[in-house]
Amino acid sequence: MDQKQFVRMLNGAVPGEPVKKDENTRRGNWGNQIEFVLTSVGYAVGLGNVWRFPYLCYRNGGGAFMFPYFIMLVFCGIPLFFLELSFGQFASLGCLGVWKVSPMFKGVGYGMMVVSTYIGIYYNVVICIAFYYFFMSMTNLLPWTYCNNPWNTPDCSGVVGTSRPNGSLANVTGMVNGTKRTSPSEEYWRNYVLNISDDIGNFGEVRLPILGCLAVSWVVVFLCLIRGVKSSGKVVYFTATFPYVVLTILFVRGITLEGAIDGIKYYLTPQWKMILDAKVWGDAASQIFYSLGCAWGGLITMASYNKFHNNCYRDSIIISITNCATSVYAGFVIFSILGFMAHHLGVDVSAVADHGPGLAFVAYPEALTLLPISPLWSLLFFFMLILLGLGTQFCLLETLVTAIVDEIGTDWIIKHKTLVTLGVAIVGFLLGVPLTTRAGIYWLLLMDNYAASFSLVIISCIMCICIMYVYGHRNYFKDVEMMLGFPPPFFFRMCWRFISPVIITFILIFTVIQYKPITYNKYIYPGWSLVIGFCMALSSVICIPLYGLYKIATSEGSTFSERLKSAVKPHWSWGPALQEHRVGRYAPSSLLGAPGSDIGVEACPFKEELKEEEKEKRDEISLTIQGSNGSTHTSPLPMA
Repeated sequence: MDQKQFVRMLNGAVPGEPVKKDENTRRGNWGNQIEFVLTSVGYAVGLGNVWRFPYLCYRNGGGAFMFPYFIMLVFCGIPLFFLELSFGQFASLGCLGVWKVSPMFKGVGYGMMVVSTYIGIYYNVVICIAFYYFFMSMTNLLPWTYCNNPWNTPDCSGVVGTSRPNGSLANVTGMVNGTKRTSPSEEYWRNYVLNISDDIGNFGEVRLPILGCLAVSWVVVFLCLIRGVKSSGKVVYFTATFPYVVLTILFVRGITLEGAIDGIKYYLTPQWKMILDAKVWGDAASQIFYSLGCAWGGLITMASYNKFHNNCYRDSIIISITNCATSVYAGFVIFSILGFMAHHLGVDVSAVADHGPGLAFVAYPEALTLLPISPLWSLLFFFMLILLGLGTQFCLLETLVTAIVDEIGTDWIIKHKTLVTLGVAIVGFLLGVPLTTRAGIYWLLLMDNYAASFSLVIISCIMCICIMYVYGHRNYFKDVEMMLGFPPPFFFRMCWRFISPVIITFILIFTVIQYKPITYNKYIYPGWSLVIGFCMALSSVICIPLYGLYKIATSEGSTFSERLKSAVKPHWSWGPALQEHRVGRYAPSSLLGAPGSDIGVEACPFKEELKEEEKEKRDEISLTIQGSNGSTHTSPLPMA
């Protein structure tokens, strides 16, 4: 191993690496590589792994769903993850700055910011509700155990017992089969926590306990990011690892319960005939795409704080597989408890299975009331949800802050980055206040279903097209090789150029074909609210053509063709951030004529220019070879 390889190994080392000094002193780096891996795991592993994947799995054929799920992971998930990590790491810039690679596509970065803003607003509201349930679990008796509370209705029947007449288990079971039973956990959720209104337009008053928890949630996020990746990198040692401790505790407790095996069988029993159903493949592709956080801008942002020679290829595989393994593991935890609850009620597991907020705040909390020392298990469960949510929220906020700081780029803004973080947190809190009203749950679900749906697919597809076909796949492969010391494996090159874009297109078509207007339980959203939902979805996508047109209009050139060529050509400063890494075609000696600076390079010449350069090199470069008779002759140097 030579000295250069040794240094590169150190730059990508996990704890124990001897070099602790920041490589990029102006912008900063992760303290060590394990901080980046844990942060990315916390970002990718979120609430959806617990409340969405298990439900999708049992609904789409149980164990048979695993086959298309892992196929999509290999051909779409990991390649896209690697693409975004390598993109951000190479330029050491956030989701806005990286589009120096082709300035006309900077609207993609703005689209990512819009998506991250929407998700950050409603995601923290979900976290704040988990905070509320966590605080309410600090009692001897969980408040959603019985039906003798002021918020309960005559239809309420608990699984533990009830103070109302005819509350026997036999009656409870009969009511479940007749689909008339209302659980105390559901009434606690609807009538007390949310005090839900009858319409999305009827906001009502702000729920002060929820508002207080929202403030707590934003304060926690701000304090953890007060020094950027320097502080959040330390926090993730706990927030990214402790959820696995809680999952294991709940799993061990769950599988010891009667009926748990039935729940797990329901979760895993394969129905192979469903593999032929296109919807199963569509759900698998969508779940992989959304759960890994592709096109949010967070992956690019987190990778931008890596050292230049970090092995992000290795990291992308580790993080992606960890994310998917966590989803599968969470399914065992969820369905072991639900199987126990179904056994207790004498019903099929499908009668108690749910997903989304219905699982996290109704079905699972109700099942926990059946366990001895139920407040302890409830505390653990909601603490786990809080940590899972915070891991994602850290990256969403850092994505916005980094984009703003990189875009302004002055020494003052970099020095006072904490103020930017505080400002973004305050704005996020204020925008989340309407979601704490009585109609808040309607708006939360509307944002979840529209603001971060097909727009992510479009953004990701355009990103692939820009990097592979506008900037040029050969240029990008060389960039990756310069950074990692080896070119991207052949499999990933094929996925980036052909396979992954096709799968992304399939996801988009599937999303459009399978579209159904959103509903919440029996509530049907009015048409005007769906229009707002589509506007939110389009608000991120519309950034791409609008900025593209603006860039073309303001670029140099007398004709449209010249302006277009100028707009897509890489900015002169595109390339590695540090001078020590700007070698080869990024070296200062190759930057003659760069406007406004003696640093930078047009890293992506057009095909005609590239051919001319290669021809000149072939003509000028030669090797002098000493013959056996002492004479010399020249031999053209073969070009790679």
